[in-house]
Amino acid sequence: MSEMLIPRRVLFGNPQNLSPRLSPDGNKLALVAPDEGVLNLWIRSLEDIEAQVITQDRDRGIRNYFWSRDGKQLLYLQDRGGNENWRLYGVDITTQKVSDYTPFENVQVQILHQDKHFPDELIIALNLDNPQAHDVYQLHLPTATLTKIANNPGNILGWVPDAQLNIRAAVAAQPDGSMSLLYRKTPTDDWKTLRSWGMADSLNSSPSHFSRDGNTLYLLDSQGANTSRLIALNVETGQEQVLAEDPHFDAGHLMIHPDTYEIQALTFVRAREEWQVLDSSIVADMQALASLCPGDFTPISRDDADQNWLVQYDQDNGPVHYYVYHRPTQTGKALFVHQPALLDYQLAPMEPITVTARDGITLHGYATFPRGLERENLPMVVNVHGGPWWRDTWGYHPEAQWLANRGYVCLQLNYRGSTGYGKDFLNAGDREWGGKMHLDLIDAIEYMINQGWVDRDRIGIYGGSYGGYAALVGATFTPDVFRCAIDMVGPSSLITLIQSFPPYWAAMLDNFKRRVGDPDTESEFLKSRSPLFHVDQIQVPLLIAQGANDPRVTVIEAEQIVGALKEKGIAHEYMLFLDEGHGLAKPENRMQFYAAVERFLQNHLGGLCELS
Repeated sequence: MSEMLIPRRVLFGNPQNLSPRLSPDGNKLALVAPDEGVLNLWIRSLEDIEAQVITQDRDRGIRNYFWSRDGKQLLYLQDRGGNENWRLYGVDITTQKVSDYTPFENVQVQILHQDKHFPDELIIALNLDNPQAHDVYQLHLPTATLTKIANNPGNILGWVPDAQLNIRAAVAAQPDGSMSLLYRKTPTDDWKTLRSWGMADSLNSSPSHFSRDGNTLYLLDSQGANTSRLIALNVETGQEQVLAEDPHFDAGHLMIHPDTYEIQALTFVRAREEWQVLDSSIVADMQALASLCPGDFTPISRDDADQNWLVQYDQDNGPVHYYVYHRPTQTGKALFVHQPALLDYQLAPMEPITVTARDGITLHGYATFPRGLERENLPMVVNVHGGPWWRDTWGYHPEAQWLANRGYVCLQLNYRGSTGYGKDFLNAGDREWGGKMHLDLIDAIEYMINQGWVDRDRIGIYGGSYGGYAALVGATFTPDVFRCAIDMVGPSSLITLIQSFPPYWAAMLDNFKRRVGDPDTESEFLKSRSPLFHVDQIQVPLLIAQGANDPRVTVIEAEQIVGALKEKGIAHEYMLFLDEGHGLAKPENRMQFYAAVERFLQNHLGGLCELS
């Protein structure tokens, strides 16, 4: 093992092995791995470590893929330059012929459903007829035939097919920000409202899937409770059964049997991810998996015979491990780790922390400390997650390891508005962008300082998307707390952010405006929460990075605040990536960005820096 600096290429370069998936027959393994420096799709037998590359992407790489249910193709999504207008492609694993199944410009495909019992079919959604609304299509893969099977009137956010691939449930956004769960018995029947979720429940409730007989709809639902519970709802009688719940944490990932459609297990993400098993037939399997490898495990793929599972193990102080598990013998075999070079270095543990905010709300998060240093008066970087309706979790985080390895404490806080902790906590973030959500970060910083761990005069703030906005807020509204701030694709004005949303977010806009603010009626309020209008208050240097093709947080967000910083003569660095969108997909761009951030942090907080 080495105590040296972990090279940035190891932390932020392309992984060597990623996203393995079992073929339906269980004989082959697909994975993502580099070819000539670009992530591509590879095929190997389950037993043979020699793999063959079957795609030849030379641009942004392939990350999102899955097997066709007949096992003849790998299907994958790609956009152009980060614009998120995803197209669906298929590559024949024998001939390597590539098919473009959605050859439409400025159209986004969404993958809705595939089923082992319909190996030739795929249910997808396309905003082909209306940029603001995704209609549902059935794609017949052998002939590449698209058949529209459900029209979107403009307010449908999600669709649910039954076991026969009929669209029988949908989630509709309402003008008051609420959501309606719609249902119909057959595709020719009229829709009726099965359930209404008000604003309080709208982000914590959603349908999952139908039972095999089509009479039961499985839901995650917080109505009548604080947390999201797993519910089985009889769609004809309205009778419901709570299958699993936790008073403090929302239900998470569902493990669904591919033949019976019953839910076999689900997770609750507490400080770490924990499984609750509902199906007694897999109790021994889940116990075996828990003892197979350290870390939090997730079955990510299984063959049609349900004899072999692929399992991912997440660890905080090591790379992601992948195993194949053989159910009949309850034995597992290690396949590979996602980045083998990490095994040559000592990584830092990611430690859960609990903080009480100034108004009494309990906040959870994680702190990663530098190895080998006394926990006293250390520099710290507050690494703010995006979303904001998201949360940080325990596991391998390259940025946390990078910061700790360079001598900084990395603080990751799940501020109010984060998901996973119930609707009261999530909704406490409503209309608090730049308000109490930011004060939560400040309270967590004070906690770290009061423990004696952190030097008050050497604190930086960094994040992407909402986290980038939080960094700008920190530099603008609380400049005395931070020595520097780093914004990656963060909005500088909440007004222009909302006005420039991509068209296919239109149905969600009313809900968003009620949670953040309405530029049509509350422009002054939004200005009061937008760093752009308070640039005069900035007293610390900034580093701002932006993807030119970002459809979510458009380039105007960076350009307008950079212009204001120039006009005011405020120290800053600006990095514009012409071939990126909402984040950095290309490894060369990631290397350039993290090298700049590392130098920036060393200049202002005094940590270590790789010489390159």
